[in-house]
Amino acid sequence: MEAVEIQKSLKQDLFEGVDFLDLDDLLTEEQKLIRSSIRDFVKKEISPYIEDWAQKAHFPYEIVKKFGEVGAFGPQLPVEYGCGGLDYISYGLIMQEIERGDSGMRSTASVQGSLVMYPIYKFGTEEQRLKYLPRLASGELLGCFGLTEPDHGSNPSGMVTNFKDMGDHYLLNGAKMWISNSPKADIAVVWAKNEEGRIQGLIVERGMEGFSTPETHNKWSLRASCTGELVFDNVKVPKENLLPGKTGLGAPMMCLDSARFGIAWGAIGAAMDCYESARRYAAERIQFGKPIGGFQLTQKKLAEMLTEITKAQLLAWKVGKMMNEGKAKTVHISMAKRNNVEMALNIAREARQIHGGMGITGEYPIMRHMMNLESVITYEGTHDIHLLILGNEITGIQAFK
Repeated sequence: MEAVEIQKSLKQDLFEGVDFLDLDDLLTEEQKLIRSSIRDFVKKEISPYIEDWAQKAHFPYEIVKKFGEVGAFGPQLPVEYGCGGLDYISYGLIMQEIERGDSGMRSTASVQGSLVMYPIYKFGTEEQRLKYLPRLASGELLGCFGLTEPDHGSNPSGMVTNFKDMGDHYLLNGAKMWISNSPKADIAVVWAKNEEGRIQGLIVERGMEGFSTPETHNKWSLRASCTGELVFDNVKVPKENLLPGKTGLGAPMMCLDSARFGIAWGAIGAAMDCYESARRYAAERIQFGKPIGGFQLTQKKLAEMLTEITKAQLLAWKVGKMMNEGKAKTVHISMAKRNNVEMALNIAREARQIHGGMGITGEYPIMRHMMNLESVITYEGTHDIHLLILGNEITGIQAFK
């Protein structure tokens, strides 16, 4: 693969946070320190390069090790496995700051921590934890999560990927699609049906015969993230690579709850970046003899943006508190993911209006965030599916099987 020459932006990242209701009062000193360290990391390692990465559809593989060094992989998992041992609000703040830099960058971290490391920790053996978690936490290994299939997205229980017991190994066949990290991943946590039709997780390693990871090209969204497929053609998986802790669809759904929680925080970061860019632009752009921030319609847009960000912050914080206390349910996380991503996408669109023609260029982050959020509103439970999860909770009647 030929090297991609990346241009460093000369624009300085001046972001200092958005906190209208002094919500920092709800955070501990440790949580604020963690947020500050990740914010500094994003300003140094992501902001100067992200526009060029996105323009060139380049995934900067070197960021994986850097994420490991700064503690962005599995920060909520125990320290004995090389992880951070942090609470869920700290995890949320880390995802918020990374997505303020870029949704694709946050996807890389989310998948590694919540969809690869979490299931190995939760459903794996102690041998599997010790073998994989420290290396995933440090960024020595990159992982991906195989659930979605070409014909089964919102209906994962219909999956056809399967494995058979061959005595001394399992034989895995099938395919997965829309898999973040897959083209570069060293391991994949793959969900497949056993011979009884029960869903179970397997750890598939790169290099296993019959396992390939074709890359997905021509994306208009998450362009700085790598996306691909997982193809299994009679892959021999060692028996010790089966995750024995849980069977059934509930196992991958638990992983998705953790990841969706991170998305609920991450979307706030993207919204903050769009709002701050619009606020600054409105103060500088002169039309009809005064800054456009002096016009009522611009002020309306900015006021509504700030209000929606503040509401989303409160929702994410409360769900984070419930996660820490073991009280958060799937429906709570669904509400936060659905609300906060829609909020961020609406803010990106309004911010684009304030920036006028400049809003479609790479001079500003707006269009990149907007295109990224079009993926975020669909993945890990579409906008409509999360609505129906809430609808089922309210009425007791399931609208889909």
